[in-house]
Amino acid sequence: MDRYDLIIIGAGSAGMAAARGAYEAGIKDILVIEREKEYGGILQQCIHNGFGLHTFNEELSGPAYAERYYEYLKDKDSICFLYESSVLKIENHIVTVLSPQGEIEYEAKAVIFAAGCRERPAGAIGLKGDRCEGIYTAGTAQKYLNKSGYLVGKKVFILGSGDIGLIMARRMTLEGAKVIGVAELQPYSNGLARNIKQCLEDFNIPLYLSHTVEAVKGTSRLEKIILVEVDEKLQKIPGSEQEIPCDCLLLSVGLIPDNTLLEACGVRIDPKTKGPIVDDTYMTSIEGIFACGNALHVHDLVDYVSIEGEKAGRAAAAYILNETEDAPLHLNKTVDGISYVIPQSFRTNDDHEFMFRVNRVFKDSYIHIYGNGIDKKIKKTGIVPSEMQKVKLKKEELQELKGDLFWEVLS
Repeated sequence: MDRYDLIIIGAGSAGMAAARGAYEAGIKDILVIEREKEYGGILQQCIHNGFGLHTFNEELSGPAYAERYYEYLKDKDSICFLYESSVLKIENHIVTVLSPQGEIEYEAKAVIFAAGCRERPAGAIGLKGDRCEGIYTAGTAQKYLNKSGYLVGKKVFILGSGDIGLIMARRMTLEGAKVIGVAELQPYSNGLARNIKQCLEDFNIPLYLSHTVEAVKGTSRLEKIILVEVDEKLQKIPGSEQEIPCDCLLLSVGLIPDNTLLEACGVRIDPKTKGPIVDDTYMTSIEGIFACGNALHVHDLVDYVSIEGEKAGRAAAAYILNETEDAPLHLNKTVDGISYVIPQSFRTNDDHEFMFRVNRVFKDSYIHIYGNGIDKKIKKTGIVPSEMQKVKLKKEELQELKGDLFWEVLS
């Protein structure tokens, strides 16, 4: 059995950043396992610009962003990449892999899980109607178009206003398709404001808020959708149905951390994020197994994925080198308005940056962070669920805390 100091599962933005972080922190013996034929993950199909503003201070395409990290890693002889290899099992720091060479086991002192997330398909939302061709997730359509040059439809409707769906609205339009509209179940968009402007408004593509697709109709190929309006309880408004002819429906209805392997090996999963529960070192409930990136929680910017990956890599290095400082853990607990806070637990012996999302739209509000020994309010002019928020708390603030830390929004 081959042995490494560190095994990283996934060679996307989180995995490559974790490898860099660990290497710079002193870990040289690293294996990165990737199921695809090349590094980069989803970045390789994201040919639009907008990546790298936080990490490289310039605007890059997805492949160019991935190349920046790979250029750093490729000349490090002690960092090995294993491609076209799927992880079958993680058990006691032993990773079982199905590779072109067959089934192989690798052992490591620590494992970082950076396998990303997956799209919710039609079955996950209970889409009604005929079983017909022409219904794709937005990411699948993006892969077909950007990597294979195949346009999945000419008269397109998009369900869900997630960023991938918005970007594909622009991309399909530029390739000559007619994007009829985008429907969003919620009364607010789930995409970044800049994508609403650049991908919909700039191309006069209508956004139907508080709407959803009730059913799809077609024989062999999609012929039309039934669009309906919903009320404040997300229930269909009778009489609001309208038929919209189209030959393609793209689904941008949410991303889910891909954590089947972690669940199978006993890692505790947060029901709110659908990702693992971690402490401030990104260690899961199983010692020596770490998680980062979209496998931990879904991010809105790839730059934040990379920043988090580098932190996880450095933390895993500290664990391997026995440099992790032992201290009591405090829990983050959400109250009104807060969906989740990452990490779920933390020590008070250092500065920390916490990431969180709200569960509805707030205007002119405060983020209230409090506990026994700490009471802090941060003014916010506007917060939406689609944009991840960050708050930095200093060691000096946290050391006054006794017990758990509570998070809420005060309107």
